[in-house]
Amino acid sequence: MQNGELARSTQRLIEMLRPEKVGTAAQTAMTWFKPLPISSTVVKPIRFPEFPATLGRIGSLEVRLAQEKRDVKRAQKLRYRVFYQDGTAIADATTMLARRDKDAFDRICDHLLVIDHAAKPSIGGRQPVVGTYRLLRQEVAANHGGFYTEDEFDISGLTDRHSGLRFLELGRSCVLPRYRNKRTVELLWHGIWSYVRQHRLDVMIGCASFEGTDPDRLALPLSFLHHYAQAPEAWRAAAHGSRRVEMNRMAKEAINPKAALHELPPLIKGYLRLGAYIGDGAVVDHQFGTTDVLIVMPVSAINARYIEHFGGDASRHAA
Repeated sequence: MQNGELARSTQRLIEMLRPEKVGTAAQTAMTWFKPLPISSTVVKPIRFPEFPATLGRIGSLEVRLAQEKRDVKRAQKLRYRVFYQDGTAIADATTMLARRDKDAFDRICDHLLVIDHAAKPSIGGRQPVVGTYRLLRQEVAANHGGFYTEDEFDISGLTDRHSGLRFLELGRSCVLPRYRNKRTVELLWHGIWSYVRQHRLDVMIGCASFEGTDPDRLALPLSFLHHYAQAPEAWRAAAHGSRRVEMNRMAKEAINPKAALHELPPLIKGYLRLGAYIGDGAVVDHQFGTTDVLIVMPVSAINARYIEHFGGDASRHAA
């Protein structure tokens, strides 16, 4: 190798080892966990939303969109705490060192944050982020390799059948344990509804998770979703064949609906109350220690009482 080539290679290595580049290197090394459908060549910077940051308030809690990179980092730190420290996700060395849950999709998504203005501020003087959602619009996903959900579920037929509608992917939902109450969840949903209205979106999709990777232990709730909440044909999408886990593990007449509802995670119960459908088949995610199902929620199917509650113009909790 010539001296000039050696110098350039050394410089590239130094660039990759800078703190802000470590996450990218780590993602490359983690492909055995979950291959990302997003193109690894995408290096476009984060673009923050043009709409007003604040979407609503209830008391000391505010729901808003991330406006700068450090806002995204705060969301990633919350996700790390909930998924890795408190949950069952498996962190690689780089994730443990950074203490942030991050991937390539964070750069192209909008990030919804719930902030508690009454809580003790951080050393940097910022109020804590206590809840978050990651939002990815279809036109953005199409320009960057697709939705995160496409790694587990084949949604191409769904989007093709409804090519005149605009899809929004919801993901990375988490809330600190002490804030898992009606106010926080309502404010998160108010933020999502405001975002849907601002961008004139028609369908929400995303993965929702059960804790655990043994489908047999989840036979009751999975079978309940299969028999009682499966999407009609027009809205159905299935798990990829290579990853698909059968949800129909019990006969419908053997299911105790009350017991099954009790075993559903609160987030999935919330989606069902709103009017969401469930896709065909589940997927085991060993990195996060979960079993995932597909949520499909057309805006036209949302229960009317929830739209009345938040206001058709998303004005109920407007700041």
